[in-house]
Amino acid sequence: EEPGAGIGDVPLTPIKRWLLARTDDLDAFNMSAVLRVPADLDADALTGAVQALLDHHDALRARLTPAPQRRLEVREPGSVDAGALVRRVDASGADGADLHALVREAGAAARDRLHLGEGRVVQAVWFDRGRDSAGMLLLIIHHLVVDGVSWRILIPDLAEAYEAVSAGRKPALQPVGTSLRRWSQRLTEEAVKPAWVADAAWWQDVLRSAGPPPGRRPLDPARDRQATAGRLTVTLPTEVTEAVLTRVPAAFHAEVNDVLLTAFALAWARWRHGGPELLLDLEGHGREEHLVEGADLSRTVGWFTNLYPVRLDTGGVDLARAFAGGSAAGSAAKRIKEQLRSVPDKGMGYGLVRHLNPATAAGFDGHAAPHVAFNYLGRFTAADGDRAADWTPVTGFDAVAGDPPQLPLAHPLELNSRTEDGPEGSELVAFWTWAEEILDEDEVRELAELWFQALRALVTHSENPHAGGLTPSDVSLSSIGQDEIEAFEEELDDLFDDFDDEPHDFETEEEASK
Repeated sequence: EEPGAGIGDVPLTPIKRWLLARTDDLDAFNMSAVLRVPADLDADALTGAVQALLDHHDALRARLTPAPQRRLEVREPGSVDAGALVRRVDASGADGADLHALVREAGAAARDRLHLGEGRVVQAVWFDRGRDSAGMLLLIIHHLVVDGVSWRILIPDLAEAYEAVSAGRKPALQPVGTSLRRWSQRLTEEAVKPAWVADAAWWQDVLRSAGPPPGRRPLDPARDRQATAGRLTVTLPTEVTEAVLTRVPAAFHAEVNDVLLTAFALAWARWRHGGPELLLDLEGHGREEHLVEGADLSRTVGWFTNLYPVRLDTGGVDLARAFAGGSAAGSAAKRIKEQLRSVPDKGMGYGLVRHLNPATAAGFDGHAAPHVAFNYLGRFTAADGDRAADWTPVTGFDAVAGDPPQLPLAHPLELNSRTEDGPEGSELVAFWTWAEEILDEDEVRELAELWFQALRALVTHSENPHAGGLTPSDVSLSSIGQDEIEAFEEELDDLFDDFDDEPHDFETEEEASK
């Protein structure tokens, strides 16, 4: 793109329209990270580094225009002064619970300083613990302009910019490929194309499968808000996590998300006593570059998340055998994997026809929304404050500012998870959120335990040498079914068993010719 092409009006993407349909009170909606910073951090250099981020990444200079024609407006580099956004907190002598309380208090204040209309979408708070102790930096960014992938761009850029400013150099951050503005414009253009419009009926059919909601009543946005939500965090041990990330997906030629969702579908079926199939909202990173010719979003900051409904059905597998790690677990894994592969274009079309095309959006009126949301955020490197490297996230400070208390819950039940890669290995951390008037903690804790049990069962199953195998989406023959694939795999197993029973001479061709 030409320099400056990302400046100007930016159409709202589907995820932003979805959020604004829930509430107008969005100023405090944020994502946050706490980083370890050097003990000898220089305040002026930090401000200069934050200024470099603001000037380099368009989304950090965005403001939300008023209703009714709401859109983002990206301003020129230099229009946002980092000096007004960076604050220092004296944290000398603070440790343990006192430090956590200090971070939470300052985080809440920083959250309350965010203002979309005025374009204050970034806050940075430096906790200065003295020249003999590493400090911490709290970054709070409005969620409308940042997502999980964006943090993987911003944190290294901040470290690089600080190093340059400290050395008296002008930061030279890697260029951004496709701007947020161009991507958003192209999505709006894509939404009216016949290929996407044709998928609208498919998505409407998915939503028709919504069964009765879990719990005591349907979700009520006026009553079920962040302030009254229940929360639970549980962690899967390292040895199980490692297998979930490697051995299980390898056995089924699958992705980690396939494994996590298979276990969730099994847990849901047992939790609901074999009741209705699972309809959930699934989050993807939304950076499907193939939608726009020549797009490169690898260095673009913004909220690109794609939210779309998915129907998952374990097919009546024997749950007892599945939870014991038997063949039923493998059958469920293959079935869920294929259901996920059947979703067109990784769900990108749903947001286009549901939120960006008025002609197709009307067809979704009256359809029930999924009752559950599921999001796997991927892998993150983290350590406690004493063992973390400079400019890396510190564990134990998740969502220090929290979501705005008045924000309505989007679902009765939500599960966010991520893998934390620490010095002792990797752990899957699950964050459960629910409407407390609809579900109680014991019910959610039961489902959380069932999910981990199902993951362990898949690990146990994958230890069987005959576990896993291909599914129809792995082969180019569009008409082949799962039964045919498994029959062929059994024939191959028999062939190799017979081959192993015969004596063999494994001499090389060269040796045989002597």
